[in-house]
Amino acid sequence: MVTTRDESTGLEQPFVESIEPEENVAPQPQLSQTHGQLVIIGGAEDKEGECKILREFIRRSGGLQARLVVMTVATGLPGEVGEQYIKVFERLGAGEVRVVDTARREDASDPKALEAIDQATGVFFTGGNQARITEYLKDTDLDAALHRRFAEGLVIAGTSAGAAMMPDEMIVEGESETNPRVEVVHMDRGMGFLPGVVVDQHFAQRGRLGRLLSAVAQQPVVLGFGIDEDTAIAVNGNEIEVIGEGAITVIDVANITHSNLSELLRDEPLALCNAKLHILPHGYRFDLEKRSPILE
Repeated sequence: MVTTRDESTGLEQPFVESIEPEENVAPQPQLSQTHGQLVIIGGAEDKEGECKILREFIRRSGGLQARLVVMTVATGLPGEVGEQYIKVFERLGAGEVRVVDTARREDASDPKALEAIDQATGVFFTGGNQARITEYLKDTDLDAALHRRFAEGLVIAGTSAGAAMMPDEMIVEGESETNPRVEVVHMDRGMGFLPGVVVDQHFAQRGRLGRLLSAVAQQPVVLGFGIDEDTAIAVNGNEIEVIGEGAITVIDVANITHSNLSELLRDEPLALCNAKLHILPHGYRFDLEKRSPILE
């Protein structure tokens, strides 16, 4: 071990090498100026009471004139889950609600599914398994249609698995309630609606701080968002607004001064020094470009 002498005490201490932040390495986590909005939900959103998050999704999608599409690709129970969201959205006053289920990759070229996306003002991805979303949709006609319509103003929401898939690199699976290690998280390509970040869900309820730190440390990104259950972030351009009953945890590793990542084996503990953390409940906002809460 390399050591250095503390001149004030005369004691030998471990030498920690400072890491200068590299310029322009991580992708910029923001939406273009011509875009729709995102509503990214940490799972278990209220569907029976006030339904604060789902109301906000409908409102941003056009209110009483909203034309919604429920994407059930992530779930193995598309009929049951789709019907549940149809009832909720209709009860809350959405003008039209349709379900698009892609049980096979070939279904992502179905003209009826493509027509539904073309006519929609809001698209909602249910929970389930995020790997199914990319397996059946990534690089398909439906994927292209979603990104084209998003650039034209479509609002896209997702809960649980539908939240995890939002970045260009997503958490597929990982351990909860553990310290950060390389092995605790498995990443793969996401759908790329919010590039340059990592998103985790069911965050406080399942103790996922360790795996989010592990994910952020191993990706070319500087921001990670942990979203509690019945909580969402609404993303509009550079600005994020927190909605719901819990909070979000924002991890910023842009200015870390030390990491042992390059020295680790898969099961060894990760060290990160000078990482920044924000806890933001309902009503708080965050600036993606400045990487800071908006407090005025």
